Amino acid sequence: MKLSIIIPVFNEEKTIKEVLKKIDSLKIYSVEKEIIVVDDGSTDASKNKMNSIKVKGMKSFFHKKNQGKGAAVRTGIEHATGDYILIQDADLEYNPDDIKELLLPINIGVATVVYGTRLNRLPNFLKDERTFRFFIHYMGNKFLSLLTSMLYGQWITDMETGYKLIPRSMLSGITLHARSFDFEPEITAKILKKGVKIFEVPITTNPRGYDEGKKLNTVRDGMIALWTLIKYKFVS
Repeated sequence: MKLSIIIPVFNEEKTIKEVLKKIDSLKIYSVEKEIIVVDDGSTDASKNKMNSIKVKGMKSFFHKKNQGKGAAVRTGIEHATGDYILIQDADLEYNPDDIKELLLPINIGVATVVYGTRLNRLPNFLKDERTFRFFIHYMGNKFLSLLTSMLYGQWITDMETGYKLIPRSMLSGITLHARSFDFEPEITAKILKKGVKIFEVPITTNPRGYDEGKKLNTVRDGMIALWTLIKYKFVS
């Protein structure tokens, strides 16, 4: 299997080098890695950090101006040649070691699409939901995942997860319009509308604070996700 790992980057000078090192050192039996890094118009030293490390099988692309995560992911998909595509955020919230767990259901033939779920659990007030703002973020994600389940007729616990493992052949048959964080609800809605079962695998994350560069706005992006889920229930 050839796995295309797409890494969208926007102002991640503090973490991008470490993420690339972790992905480069990841050994997966019988899997060839293709690493596609898309810098989405960063204004910090992210580009220099990316160019300062040599990673086998890495392709780099650069947007002249910031267009949003969805646009960066779409650029990565356009240049991917793997059998499967995985999105890896550049902020170190997700642990690349979990990629092996996501691939397991594919390898044993029980899944076609795999999501890494962070939310198949109660709130963790000592870590992930350590502040009121993070608790609201947790509840918002739970609500959006419940809404997804109700609208599209398949139980899913973490629609907003960044870890999505999808066949490239399936993505080639889906027209994506997302430019920002609406990528997550759009791709999920369109996969479910195809009648494809999404297999979820528990993962752990290390959420960074907003003072550390977290970009998601719970209210604004939550409302966009809500509208996106409803919209694609009725339009293609």
